[in-house]
Amino acid sequence: MNNVKTAALLAFLGALFVGVGFLLGGPQGGLIALGFAVVFNFGVYFFSDRIALASAKAKPIAAGELPNVESIVSSLAQRERMQMPALYLIDSPQPNAFATGRSPKKAAVAVTTGILEVLDHRELEGVLAHELAHVKNRDVLIATIAATIAAALSFLARIAFWSSLGGRRRSGNALTAIVGLVAMVLAPIAAALIQMAISRSREFEADHDGAEATGSPLALASALRKISNGVSRVPMDVNPALSQLFIADPLKAFGPRGRRGRMGKMFSTHPPLEDRIDRLERMAYGIS
Repeated sequence: MNNVKTAALLAFLGALFVGVGFLLGGPQGGLIALGFAVVFNFGVYFFSDRIALASAKAKPIAAGELPNVESIVSSLAQRERMQMPALYLIDSPQPNAFATGRSPKKAAVAVTTGILEVLDHRELEGVLAHELAHVKNRDVLIATIAATIAAALSFLARIAFWSSLGGRRRSGNALTAIVGLVAMVLAPIAAALIQMAISRSREFEADHDGAEATGSPLALASALRKISNGVSRVPMDVNPALSQLFIADPLKAFGPRGRRGRMGKMFSTHPPLEDRIDRLERMAYGIS
C-alpha cells in the first residue's frame, strides 16, 4: 500500500508540473524548467552520499572498530542479498541513524554514538534493517525524482511570475500578474507537501520491510520509543535539508518541527513516531 501511495504521489506531482507548465509557461517553458531541475538534482543525486556524510560529520568505521554493528549489517545484507554498505559513525549523543547512496552498490549507513548507547542488540538490528530497506527500495532515487519535479515547478512558477509582470507593463493587464503571483506561491507549496508525503510513505515502507527482514516488529517499535525520547530531548547539529534521511527527525528537540495536529503532520518529513509504533505493533499481532 505504501508503494502504491508513493507511485500515486509521484504521478500527481508529475501531473501538477505538466499542468502548471502548460498553463503558465507553455510546453517550451516547462521543458526548460525541467531541464534545469534535472541537471541540478542529478548532481545532488550522484554525490548524495558524500554530501550527506560530510554534512553529518560522519567518520568511516574501521574494520573491527564496532564489531556489533558490522556483524548485524553483514548478516542483514547477506539475508537480503545486498552488497555490504560502507559504515560510518556520527559523534552525537542523540540516538539516530540514516542511510544514503544512489544505489545498493554505492550505499552507506551511518549511526550515532548515542544510538549505540541506548539500544540493545535486537533493537539496533531493527534500526539497521530499516536503513537497509531504504537502500534496497532505492528511496534516495525516489526522493531525487520528487525533488527534481518540485524544483522544476518552483522554477517554472517564478518564470511565469516575472513574465506576467513584463506582460502587465506592456499590456496593462493586471490579471496575468495576479495569476503568476498565485502560481509562484501555491505551486511550490503543493509540490513541497507532496514531497513530504512521499518521504513519510517511504518511512512507513522501510519500517515494514525492516521488521519483515528481522522477523521482529516489536524490536523496531521498542527502538523507535527510545529514539523518540532521545530526539525530543537531545538536539543534533545537522543541516535541515538532510533531516529526512534520518530514521527520526534529528531537529525535533528544537520544538516547532515536532508540532502535532493535522497541519503539523502535513508539513513533516517523518510520520509521527507513535503512528509508526502502532503500525509495527499491529503488524506483530497480525492486525490489519
